Amino acid sequence: MQQLLKWTLETIRDEESCFSWMEEHRYEWSPLVRNACKQTVEGKTVLILTDENRKWFAKYITNAINSLANDRPLLPFFELTACFPQISSIQSTQELELLEDMLELSYPNGYYIWYIGRGDHPYTKLSYRSDDSFLWLLDGEVQNSFNLRSSDPKLDIKLLQLYKLFDATLSAVLFGDIDLET
Repeated sequence: MQQLLKWTLETIRDEESCFSWMEEHRYEWSPLVRNACKQTVEGKTVLILTDENRKWFAKYITNAINSLANDRPLLPFFELTACFPQISSIQSTQELELLEDMLELSYPNGYYIWYIGRGDHPYTKLSYRSDDSFLWLLDGEVQNSFNLRSSDPKLDIKLLQLYKLFDATLSAVLFGDIDLET
């Protein structure tokens, strides 16, 4: 069983596409992906939430994460906007708390938010309320988040590469190839 950081570096270097940019970011990435994988393996539901410009990516994730070609157990990954379409109407703290109450009732094993989008988007109000959220922020600097720039001409490619790395990490954890505790 390998350590996550070492496994991540080897996986980045084995990638055939231009993924070397991620080598310098693996120290930021590893604790975040460790937490997300640990929660997933513990049985928490993953609720994917994106800003408008990344809706395509949420659809991509939900279509790819449980592909039968993965040869692994199916995992509870859902788009939060599909479960609760009125999320864009939430304005107050009380409405956020009502949503959280509903989510706690709906997912008794727990859940965490995987947010991908601008750091100043209204959806971050929900995502920032929990330290367990898996945050991929654009143009924002928040502790315990992976930061990207929306002006990056290769942003979409980087998002897909990061998804592929996360998916591979999740498989490696499920099959006992990575030790999340070290």
